[in-house]
Amino acid sequence: MKLTKLLIIIFCIQLNAQTSWQPTPNSINNTNNQRFDDVFFLNDNLGWAANGFYAAVYKTTDGGLTWSEQLNQTDLGSSHYFRNIEFLDENIGFLGTLNGLFYKTIDGGVTWTSVTTIAPNPAAICGLDTVGTNTIYGCGAYFNPAFIIKSTDSGLTWQYIDMSVYADALVEIYFLNDTVGYVAGQNSNGGTLLKTEDGGNTWIEIYNSNTPGDYVWKIQVLESNTDYIFGAVESTTTALGKFIKSTDAGNTWFAADAPETQLQAVGFVSETHGWIGGHTTGFYETTDGGLTWTNLNIGNNLNRIFIVSSTLAYAAGTTIYKYTDQTLGTTDLAVKAKSPLQIKLTKNPVNDFLKFTIHFKANDNLLIELYNTNGKYLKRLTREHITTSNDNKNYSFNVKDLASGIYYLDFHNNSGRQTVKFIKQ
Repeated sequence: MKLTKLLIIIFCIQLNAQTSWQPTPNSINNTNNQRFDDVFFLNDNLGWAANGFYAAVYKTTDGGLTWSEQLNQTDLGSSHYFRNIEFLDENIGFLGTLNGLFYKTIDGGVTWTSVTTIAPNPAAICGLDTVGTNTIYGCGAYFNPAFIIKSTDSGLTWQYIDMSVYADALVEIYFLNDTVGYVAGQNSNGGTLLKTEDGGNTWIEIYNSNTPGDYVWKIQVLESNTDYIFGAVESTTTALGKFIKSTDAGNTWFAADAPETQLQAVGFVSETHGWIGGHTTGFYETTDGGLTWTNLNIGNNLNRIFIVSSTLAYAAGTTIYKYTDQTLGTTDLAVKAKSPLQIKLTKNPVNDFLKFTIHFKANDNLLIELYNTNGKYLKRLTREHITTSNDNKNYSFNVKDLASGIYYLDFHNNSGRQTVKFIKQ
């Protein structure tokens, strides 16, 4: 009788232990809720996280219950923005930045050294992926030029691959094995996804959103069924982003509107069960392969969903989140993402010259693009590398040739995108 009761209790506990997304215990210092751009795990417990704006690396050995800071930009002596982090094994890892610097560790993140053997030197690394025991790929950047870097000897030597014939910008790279891989970003037609079957020597386009200004931001190939490819398409201005899916290795695609414009994160644990999110949203969940989505009302400012298994995943956003049947007992940081830039129009409506001021908090990269009232891309106004911090910069653009009407400026910097509307008289 006692054994029967014990089995019933255990069964009831198992039924009640539901797997859910929860913020990991807040041992991570993240003043003002700046985004963690990336999280990477080697196994269930060993992982690293990279904060973007504060340029800090954290390590956990207990599945995110505790984190220890390993690196910050004070250690490096200058302003950085950390975009991604990836490890080959428990010792050898790589850290991509948006500041023309690329770092490597051979002691599990205790010390980091700058990689100086890539020619030409990458302007920024937006995507990283490891393959096997000694191959590492990188790509960049969300601003031009588009390129891939590749090492087959654990980062001792590197090959630089010019991708300008295929894309204007690249932000994500993923390889199934030594030969088959994918890279995502943007070209003149829209958000693009490319595939290689020869280790990156040649590429073919397998998807394009056909909306100039879009990016295919994050992708996932389902490890249990590699015919399934999932993607998040980030859009601009008033258009919604897109969730995209292929069930035949990229030959055909399903696309549906996402809950927000700046959709970035995507992650699935099966053909039907997964999540998306972005700069202004938390986790949206689907159990029918993306036909319908439910707002879980948790999480914010998501950039990466990292799948470990069907019952364990991590995500990078305002903090680091964990998909688990554990009860972590932590409170979500539900503060909405702030606008990445402080922009002030001098005058609106405008006649001949469009003038505005931007306050930059740190070194940055900036794209300013012009769209019409229907959200159609017109032209790029400027691409700049900002080296001024905590200062204002004035801009002036001649708009005499624009017809009267409503227009949108799209500002894209290291921390995200935002749109400002103006009227041309």
